[in-house]
Amino acid sequence: MARSRRDTRVLIYSHDSFGLGHLRRCRVIAHSLVAENKNLSVLILSGSPIIGSFDFRARVDFVRVPGVIKLRNGEYTSLNLHLDIEETLGLRASIIRHTAEIFDPDVFIVDKEPQGLRGEVTETLAEMKTRGTRLILGLRDVMDEPRLLVPEWRRKKVLPLLRDIYDEIWVFGLKQICNPLAEMNLPGRVERKLVYTGYLPRHVGQAESVQAPEITNRPYLLVTPGGGGDGEVLIDWVLRAYESDRLLPYPALLVLGPFMPPEQQAEFIERAARLERVDAITFDPHMESLMAKAVGVVAMGGYNTFCEILSLDKRALIVPREKPRLEQTIRAQRAQELGLAQMLREDPARDPAAMAEALRNLPQQNRPSEVFVPSLLDGLDNVNSLLAPWLRKDVETFPAVRRRAFF
Repeated sequence: MARSRRDTRVLIYSHDSFGLGHLRRCRVIAHSLVAENKNLSVLILSGSPIIGSFDFRARVDFVRVPGVIKLRNGEYTSLNLHLDIEETLGLRASIIRHTAEIFDPDVFIVDKEPQGLRGEVTETLAEMKTRGTRLILGLRDVMDEPRLLVPEWRRKKVLPLLRDIYDEIWVFGLKQICNPLAEMNLPGRVERKLVYTGYLPRHVGQAESVQAPEITNRPYLLVTPGGGGDGEVLIDWVLRAYESDRLLPYPALLVLGPFMPPEQQAEFIERAARLERVDAITFDPHMESLMAKAVGVVAMGGYNTFCEILSLDKRALIVPREKPRLEQTIRAQRAQELGLAQMLREDPARDPAAMAEALRNLPQQNRPSEVFVPSLLDGLDNVNSLLAPWLRKDVETFPAVRRRAFF
């Protein structure tokens, strides 16, 4: 369906029930798109409660839908409103649908969840399909171990959406590193929609960290559990190492994450204050700046942190979580096999000597740039190339030619 207006528009949906990963991935894509397309506007739909803490480029904006949070039993509940979950999801779905109808995007990118949270984007997808909007599903490099993902997607009836609704399925990684849909037994019609873009590179922005402590004025290790909601093991284990061994090679800056429970934050900040060579802050929206200055990184291995490690060429020790999903463990294992990073498995005892030894070995590791992986960080270039035909008026002449280049 041809649109008469001169500008082009991309809508990106991210459910963001917890953590920073989905939001940060959508943000970096949006910023790259507007940098390459002067008449393009990008609107991000997100449930992140801290989306307003981030800077956005001109022609990128966001609509925040009411937040939800996943409980330990796997159920969802409203984050702030005194509404039951069905009312909250109904409100979110209505905002998503009406925003899409008014914004009228040329392209609609859905991050990770094909149906959105509990199916909240299915009606919007159907409406956008009738308007001729290009519908893209974006997946990270690792979803979960196949034995869990296959029955989950079967239960949610995801396959009909992939087959009949989505025009393309982008994997923000490389097939030789990980195939997130392995063992899904996808029909050929769906397989032909798959495009592996490469990882999404990150760059240090012009805005400096606003709360970087004095420790960043000399060589230091950056320790980050991402959003921090499940980062207690990593931070406690690193602190134990520094508490038991005062001769570790570098001081450490702990960035605890905005979703770490306040009582844990307070405990870790107090412990760090007792150590001369450790400092702690809760959150910094300019993590790339902190990582660029660090001599090494200790992290849990979420997608965005992994992209930053690769982009900024940092020696890294990854301590992945193993519950509720093995996503980080699978990514860390592949990174270690390729020599891109080292992995330390979770230890229930959190032996400080084991962590101290890993921290001592960190300066001797290879940098990611010393391992040749073709097209490793081509993600944003390929995303822009993939979208170019649909942000122009002569889309009919491009798709068959440009698709072949990215398999």
